[in-house]
Amino acid sequence: MIIPKTLPDVGDLVIIKITKIMPHGAYCKLTEYNIDSYLPISEVSSGWIKNIHEFIKEGQQDVAKVIFVDKEKNSVDISLKKATTKDKKDKINEFGLEKRAEAIFNKSIDLSKQQNHKQEILAEVAKKFKTYNELVNLAFEGSDPLSTTNYKEFRTAFYDFVKKTIKPKVYSVAYNVDLMSTDVKTGGINQIKSTLKAIETTGINVLYVGAPRYRFISTDSSYPKAEEKIKKAQQILERTKKISFSMKGIKSAQT
Repeated sequence: MIIPKTLPDVGDLVIIKITKIMPHGAYCKLTEYNIDSYLPISEVSSGWIKNIHEFIKEGQQDVAKVIFVDKEKNSVDISLKKATTKDKKDKINEFGLEKRAEAIFNKSIDLSKQQNHKQEILAEVAKKFKTYNELVNLAFEGSDPLSTTNYKEFRTAFYDFVKKTIKPKVYSVAYNVDLMSTDVKTGGINQIKSTLKAIETTGINVLYVGAPRYRFISTDSSYPKAEEKIKKAQQILERTKKISFSMKGIKSAQT
């Protein structure tokens, strides 16, 4: 967060580092808040725990869910067992993206030579955005989230650095396609060739694997967009007379 909260809220996912293990629980540092929290033994894992050291280690880093907050005492209790595998994966990804975005922001401050105005710029940005990642994503998508800033040098440096640092993700899907002509007189070779050329105009890369098999590879900025190109190719095949076909997805990838 651009302006971090003093304490997390109940239900929040937090990055933790286990610092001290006791017989009935463990003390953990909350990385994002720089405060300690307590992990009761009953919240380490489901089921009965005979030896807590078999489940957690000092120095271990993990993701936990906040189950209790006492704002007056600055006290926080957490649970490992209530954080699902998906929760942990999403939180680690979110944390990594936020740290990267914060680094981009700080580097832009340096590049624009606005170190003396960093706090003013932070306060200005925090009025509109809760996280650095939100700010960076909007800039990457081509919008102008800093259009009203009073610090033009920072704005220019920030946009330039975002463009240099973040590369667009490319998603690809591939299908094996068996094509056969039902035209017994001509064999339909020319028709297949013209059909494949029409399919290539949709943005699909067509590779010849070996008669009667071809491979259709579609790439775009998201899986749904890549799949949409495949659907258009399928529609072309369905409209083409005297051609029978079958399609089977074989892989998808993100780069």
